[in-house]
Amino acid sequence: MIRHILAAAAMGSALVLAGCNAAPDSDAPAAAETAASVIAVTEPWSRETAAGQNAGGAFMTIANTGTAADRLTGGSTPVAGRVEIHTVSMDGGVMRMRQLADGLEVPAGGEVTLKPGSFHVMLMDLKKPLKAGDTVPLMLTFAGAGTVETELVVKPAGEMVPGMTHGEGDKPHG
Repeated sequence: MIRHILAAAAMGSALVLAGCNAAPDSDAPAAAETAASVIAVTEPWSRETAAGQNAGGAFMTIANTGTAADRLTGGSTPVAGRVEIHTVSMDGGVMRMRQLADGLEVPAGGEVTLKPGSFHVMLMDLKKPLKAGDTVPLMLTFAGAGTVETELVVKPAGEMVPGMTHGEGDKPHG
C-alpha cells in the first residue's frame, strides 16, 4: 500500500515539474509590449536668489525620445523643502504663477522647454540662498521614467538665458 502511495506521489510530482518546463501554449496571448519614456534633461539652470527669498525657479529642456508620453510630477533637492511644477499666465496684465496639480506632460518623441515666463520648476522653502556659480542637485520625478537626476547651474540674477530677449513673457520671477 505504501509503495502505491509513494508511486502516485512521484508520478504527481513529475507531472507538475513537466508542466513548469513546458513550452508556452501557442494559442495563449503574448505578453503585451509596453511603451516606455526615455528622458534626457539638458541645460538645467537657476537664478541666484536674494537673502530671505524663500523660492527660486529652475529651468531646462526635457526631451522624451521614448515611445510613450511621460509626466513630470515633482522632484526633490537638498536645498529646498519641496519641488513643484508651475506655469505662468497673464491675468489682466498681471503675471500669475500656479502649480500644475497633475504635473507637466512630456510627449513621446518630443520635448518641453521650461523657461522664465512659462513652464518651470519651483524650489519652495529654500533652506539657503542660491548663489551664482554654485551647482544644485535636483532629482526630477516622472510618472513613467521614475527619478532623473540633474544638476542646476546657478546664474547671476540679471543674466538672460541664451536665445531669450527682454519682453513681456521673459520677466524673471524666481
